Amino acid sequence: MKRLQLSVDERLYNKLVFKSGEAGDLPQEFVIKVLEEHLAHVKADDDPPLFRFVGSLDESQPHPQQGNFTFIDLFAGIGGMRRAFETQGGECIFTSEWDKFAQQTYEANFGERPHGDITSISSEQVPEHDILLAGFPCQPFSLAGISKKQSLGRATGFLDKAQGTLFFEVARIIRDKRPRGFLLENVKNLVSHDKGRTFTVIRETLEKLGYQVYWQVIDAKSYVPQHRERIFLVGFDRNYFQKDVDFSFPEPLTSDLWPKVGSILEKRVDKKFTLSDKLWEYLQAYRAKHAAAGNGFGFSLVGPTDTARTLSARYYKDGSEILVARKRGNPRKLTPRECARLMGFPEEQKIPVSNTQAYRQFGNAVVVPVVTDLAAAMLSAMNPLGGENSVPQELSDEATAAEILPRLDKKSSQRIRPTKRTVKKKTTVKRNSVKKSFDKRAARSSGKKSRQA
Repeated sequence: MKRLQLSVDERLYNKLVFKSGEAGDLPQEFVIKVLEEHLAHVKADDDPPLFRFVGSLDESQPHPQQGNFTFIDLFAGIGGMRRAFETQGGECIFTSEWDKFAQQTYEANFGERPHGDITSISSEQVPEHDILLAGFPCQPFSLAGISKKQSLGRATGFLDKAQGTLFFEVARIIRDKRPRGFLLENVKNLVSHDKGRTFTVIRETLEKLGYQVYWQVIDAKSYVPQHRERIFLVGFDRNYFQKDVDFSFPEPLTSDLWPKVGSILEKRVDKKFTLSDKLWEYLQAYRAKHAAAGNGFGFSLVGPTDTARTLSARYYKDGSEILVARKRGNPRKLTPRECARLMGFPEEQKIPVSNTQAYRQFGNAVVVPVVTDLAAAMLSAMNPLGGENSVPQELSDEATAAEILPRLDKKSSQRIRPTKRTVKKKTTVKRNSVKKSFDKRAARSSGKKSRQA
């Protein structure tokens, strides 16, 4: 057997990978088949198979690259991450979201319905892409989710077979598709879950897959009038860039520039959002009971100059975590449009579902301007989008991805030696100038200039 080494540009390489995946072959095997078929027809056919294949590159690209870079959106929800990365010139070429109501909202806003359950999607079905985005499910790691499941005697975290192992679906696609970078989002409690072992598994998996990993808990209160802490993990492919990527998380604004609740409130609100006498009496009694016991549980009442608590997916039940004070009468819940503003979604965001589903969706969403700044910081660090080696290298034999995933798909109670946090000392990153509708409204109402981003 003679050995022939070929060098191809990245575009042709990605096409070969895509076509070979469709045929169920390795790229090398696919090339040999195409060459053999071409040579068999070269005398009998004026348009041999190889010529047809090369000639089809401009006509049958699976996803034309119209943006400056491509990305995929996993566990997409209603598309908050997509909105953020599209503002930076990216093109979304694949989306996955299993919830039918979230799919409905996503389709209404982006004109396409996401693929369903990620566990039923093979890596071959996912196109080559530059950046992977994933807000994998929060509930197995959230404080509220843990309390509820433990009270029912159910497992949490990676022991929760329904959702806990979905991170490994993300790792599988990272392993198989080798994106240049990724952005993952989860609840703050992910860091401390199972005494830190869950987060250690996640971080070490990503590092062993060959990625340089940064992470930080970010509070959205300098972007929107809401105290909302979420952890973000940013990764860059060491095999591709061939050097450490100099990345820093955006610096928060000083407290005097934080937006306030008044900037997201509607002027006219239907009376159906006002709490009934019975519900308001219950919430006051519930708060008084826990206050007497020394607990801080209970409703939260906010006014125009306040910062709200975290909007959760349970807001549809009674709205107790964020109640808007009224001059006369009982307080009211936020409207779905106000929730959209509280999460940094633009005014053109369509809400085609019921109020109940809308509250759930915004409670599970990301804060769009936070992700927008992260996208800008990532692209700045990755610019130009490319490394010294245009074709991803094989993983080292020391710890291949094929060995990592099965080995780590075990009970989270296993002891793993912790490693040092890989975040570099923060430096100031210029905030990306993102137009925020709530800033405009605040400026009009106060007569002052909008804060500069």
